[in-house]
Amino acid sequence: MGGTVQTDIDPRSLIGRKAFDRNGTKIGTVDEVYLDDATGVPEWAAVRTGLFSRDAFVPLEPSEVVNDTLHVPYERSLIKDAPDFGVGRHLSPEQELQLYHHYGLELSDAPETPAPPSPDADSGPGSGAGSGSDRDFGRLAGQED
Repeated sequence: MGGTVQTDIDPRSLIGRKAFDRNGTKIGTVDEVYLDDATGVPEWAAVRTGLFSRDAFVPLEPSEVVNDTLHVPYERSLIKDAPDFGVGRHLSPEQELQLYHHYGLELSDAPETPAPPSPDADSGPGSGAGSGSDRDFGRLAGQED
């Protein structure tokens, strides 16, 4: 790899920089930077692409800042097809998930998404009445082992 790679990217300094794809083709200009809620680390950049007159979301994690430009290690066609959520709004965990999937990024690196409610959260009101079926379910589950 080599070269000086800026890892601690200052999000404000990114805005207005040119972004290039893996082949050195210009994608556009960084329009917006999205930070991780929990850590405040810059995670995504929205690149204003002149071509498609919309913003393409690119992951900052594998991208590098080289000579004041953002190098995104993906094909332009993939970047162009990234889910478009509009700019200036917040990225929800679901939207981030879509972006991770789109770029084939490992979800283990993804920010913690809220765990789905545990099964016993469903029992809710009236769970007393259903206690018999709970027992049945326990036995069924045991038989499947």
